[in-house]
Amino acid sequence: MSKINFNDTNKKFHFIGIGGISMSGLAEILLNKGFKVSGSDIKNTKIIKHLEDLGVDFYLGHLASNIKDDVDFVIYTAAIKKDNPELVEAQKRNLTILNRAELLGEIMKAFPYSIAVSGTHGKTTTTSMLSNILIQAKKDPTVTVGGIVDAIGGNIRIGQSEYFITEACEYCDSFLNFYPYIGIILNMEEDHLDYFKDINHIRKSFTAFAKNISKDGALIINGDIENLSLILDEIDCKVVTFGTDPSRVMWTAANIKYNEKACGKFDLLYQGKNMGTVSLNVPGIHNIYNALAASAAAFELNIEIADIIKGLHNFKGTHQRFEIKGSLKGITIVDDYAHHPTEIKATLEVAKHYPHNTIWCVFQPHTYTRTKMFLKEFAEALKEADKIILTDIYAAREKDLGEIHSKDLQRELAKIGKESYYFPDFDSIENFLLQNCIPGDLLITMGAGDVGTIGEDLLGANISTLSTNFPVEKEIHSCE
Repeated sequence: MSKINFNDTNKKFHFIGIGGISMSGLAEILLNKGFKVSGSDIKNTKIIKHLEDLGVDFYLGHLASNIKDDVDFVIYTAAIKKDNPELVEAQKRNLTILNRAELLGEIMKAFPYSIAVSGTHGKTTTTSMLSNILIQAKKDPTVTVGGIVDAIGGNIRIGQSEYFITEACEYCDSFLNFYPYIGIILNMEEDHLDYFKDINHIRKSFTAFAKNISKDGALIINGDIENLSLILDEIDCKVVTFGTDPSRVMWTAANIKYNEKACGKFDLLYQGKNMGTVSLNVPGIHNIYNALAASAAAFELNIEIADIIKGLHNFKGTHQRFEIKGSLKGITIVDDYAHHPTEIKATLEVAKHYPHNTIWCVFQPHTYTRTKMFLKEFAEALKEADKIILTDIYAAREKDLGEIHSKDLQRELAKIGKESYYFPDFDSIENFLLQNCIPGDLLITMGAGDVGTIGEDLLGANISTLSTNFPVEKEIHSCE
């Protein structure tokens, strides 16, 4: 049962924390549909100025008085505490209150062809690839993505068609609010263990997501996922598989080759038939997997193969995914969002194929629970770098209970014979790099926190002067 009547545009939505990258995008979609929107946040930003220019009533700070008499719906994220004065006021008034994921699920219901991209890794890139394909095919999709994509001018694209594409994050089971026409499961590994108990709990969550897919639609799923039958046995929509083994999956890649920048070129196979040659402009085997998933989904939407191949070729990547920030005295500086051992391995594998003398990795662990749970795995992944520098752990949504520290990771690296350096502040790291990096080196800042500012400081750049006019607001969690 829908909670929102999208034909009744007299209703007004109020966003608590409207400046976040996801919240601002949803606010813009509602504005485009003709709804009135207001919102509050603790600081003013370029994102909020953009929303104000579109007609949003903005209030600086969180006050009960921000909930005006004409407000019908109140939207919040997990970053908002239960005692937030606006949330308390909304409850007193018995207003309809939705969290960010619930609102996104409601919006998706208004689009006949909604696509939700899930998985432990690769959601942002695959969502962006598929968006590029649909734009190439002139399908004019509406897109919401958890990163900045130059091809759509930010993290949101407002289309005027029946197509809607979004990331679907598993954290706190938020993607169970979605009932897509097409659902994609890229991969499934242990992560977010501050919420999930173990891999079985994670598998059950992804299975529930798959069961929400329209019976007339399709599940696009990685055929290399372990115990795949435990998911497929419980769903009744069409299943389309992709992966490495052409004898077991429907979509695969053959004759893979890499250029000097580690970008893949391959024959795209569907049920053993060569559909054409794909040349990617993003590096790594993981992006070939992402391209297979995007191709399979686009094909189910009846997109021509020529548009699929051209859309993939024209995709230039998203910010913070092996994003080349610039060069400093012959040192190439890259920023990457990798914050899980599997992602780190993939990024460093790309780095090995990229021109370099020495690979420097400045790693910022993300959350105490993840660092503690994957301490050995982080060490094994990071050892592929030539030189490793560790920052303090980025707390994000968590509090430091004193159970884990970056020095524990440094000791774990030492156990496997890998030297690393730890510094408690970014200034010390920047000075160390300036003294030790030489022309021809490749420097990667890695993590989901604010470690990327190290590279920006070295380049003397401000993120708002780079590829977008809308700086990324760091949220408590990328899914919020």
